Amino acid sequence: MHLFLSAAQRSLASLSSVRRALPLAVLAFSTVSSGTVLADDVNALSEAEQRSGWKLLFDGESTDAWRNYQKDSISDGWKVQDGALVRSEKGAGDIITKEEFDAFELLVDYKISPGGNSGVMFHVTEDNPRPWHSGPEIQVQDNIDGHDPQKAGWLYQLYQPQVPSWSTEKSPVDASRPAGQWNQIYVRIAPQGCEVCLNGVRYYTFKIGGKDWKNRVAASKFAKFDGFGKAGKGHICLQDHGNLVSYRNIKVRRLAEDGSVPQPIDGQLGLKGELAFPNLKWDQWEPVDDNGRIRPLRILELTPSRDGTNRLFAASQYGAIWTFENKSDVTKSHLVLDKRGKVADWQSPGGNEEGMLGLALHPEFKDNQKFYVYYTHPTETKSIVSEFTMKSDDPNVADPASERILLELDQPYKNHNGGSIEFGPDGYLYIGLGDGGDRNDPKANGQDRSTLLGSILRIDVDDTTDGKPYGIPTDNPFVGKDGLHAETYAYGMRNPWRIAFDRQTGDLWVADVGQELWEEVNLVTKGGNYGWSNREGTNPFGNRDTVAGTSAPIDPVWQYDHRIGRSITGGRVYNSSRVGELSGKYLYADYVTGKIWALTYDHDSGKATANEEVVPDSIPVLAFGEDESGEVYYMTNSPRGECIYRFAK
Repeated sequence: MHLFLSAAQRSLASLSSVRRALPLAVLAFSTVSSGTVLADDVNALSEAEQRSGWKLLFDGESTDAWRNYQKDSISDGWKVQDGALVRSEKGAGDIITKEEFDAFELLVDYKISPGGNSGVMFHVTEDNPRPWHSGPEIQVQDNIDGHDPQKAGWLYQLYQPQVPSWSTEKSPVDASRPAGQWNQIYVRIAPQGCEVCLNGVRYYTFKIGGKDWKNRVAASKFAKFDGFGKAGKGHICLQDHGNLVSYRNIKVRRLAEDGSVPQPIDGQLGLKGELAFPNLKWDQWEPVDDNGRIRPLRILELTPSRDGTNRLFAASQYGAIWTFENKSDVTKSHLVLDKRGKVADWQSPGGNEEGMLGLALHPEFKDNQKFYVYYTHPTETKSIVSEFTMKSDDPNVADPASERILLELDQPYKNHNGGSIEFGPDGYLYIGLGDGGDRNDPKANGQDRSTLLGSILRIDVDDTTDGKPYGIPTDNPFVGKDGLHAETYAYGMRNPWRIAFDRQTGDLWVADVGQELWEEVNLVTKGGNYGWSNREGTNPFGNRDTVAGTSAPIDPVWQYDHRIGRSITGGRVYNSSRVGELSGKYLYADYVTGKIWALTYDHDSGKATANEEVVPDSIPVLAFGEDESGEVYYMTNSPRGECIYRFAK
């Protein structure tokens, strides 16, 4: 099971048996200027959206895609004002798309007036007096002063928000923003299943024509309309309910018969994967535990020693660290540290995102023999960052008694631990922390700078500050600011998996796992706000107010939606010369779909300029690693221990 899936995604992954130090002399630390503060790009498609089949139904200037119900044109009551399609006058009437859609996705922003009411309908046919006689309606209204008990985002008289059974927080969900503010509705209508989200929060799923659907329709006022919800194809409709309402960013994507969509790629590299160390034996590892359970080897970190010995260090989720010589015919490994039983068991109920999650060797490892691990406590919901030292009489074994705990952090839930740690080219240790878990960021940690959760931390392991077992870099962005944590380097993270520095540029790449709709890749800057949980990617999430003192969110350099993939695995920039097609590109993957991509980023423009498919096969990648030459490896789940791969032609 993948470490950072939502509960809905966990069930998908379970079907498939699931999910360093940098040389300071080489690099000058870079504060990346790539992540530009969100510019409100209204009525425009992103690069990823264009590549994956989204189309605009409204360009902010023309109403050419629309007409009134049972009419040939659109009435004067609908006007284009400030880039929005506005029902502004009496008698405007319901409008429909000129095109019909069967299986599709829809994204639409709406802004309702105080006390106002409207609706978005689908599969509307024109053989009835009113569009709602055939097309189910998603409510658009003011939830505070509206005059209908059916709230915004509900499927009128049929479905309302459902709290998942796995969620710890059971309170009713209302993600609607107040009248006068923009909200976003996401709709998927397909034979495989339908879904509605409001401001990024999944409200409900349903299947048109199924038993539950038929029972609900029979109990509603729509039961008397023989054709209600039965067309399987029709127009999208925006309702005139007599109130002022505005729409913008109206985007649609047709779905293939099997529910698939185009991949957001510019080309296919056609590479393959091959076992990097096919003869390697893992010292003291058995594929079956003491209780007879299969225990797949899950390597989550692979990093070079950089001490002249040409070794790699590998950390497994269940708590063991090995080292071995970096050559393709290597056979022998050494168990460096065994904390099995002293970290949380990722195979325990609800523990799939726990265990040993991070490993980083000190930049001066050759001289001081120190390394650092991130793991979750075996019996308490807390994360720990510790320092260990290798034994003086054995270069391949750590002294377990040398553990020095640097950081202990209480976790409110068992998921979203983050766990990736990495030394930057400045010599400081960076730590990726998730928002604390559950669903919808219930503790609002993402934008709360008074907590360490939902942040990238930056600490000095070679110093101490104010009685802490680590130091605080004096140029950390929140040093000396009352109520804020000086350790915080950047914030607004949901579940960063994983973080990595580009050894050539010093850029800090962070992939953040999304909840319902979007996965994202960020280039992280000092003090940057990456939006969660007011945003997911570049899209709105929930209805919390902006937290006072926070900066405007920074756009990801790339994002993709959940028809493309459902759980991002962040990777590394390829800096080896072995596979030229990958040179300088950021490699990343999606665990659920098994796709691996190479992203080209242009520093001058601050934009991603290309996204390529690396291999044609579906490979569930847990994590990426790197060796001293800049070669990038990827790791998979394996009950045979064959889990470290590299790319080949």
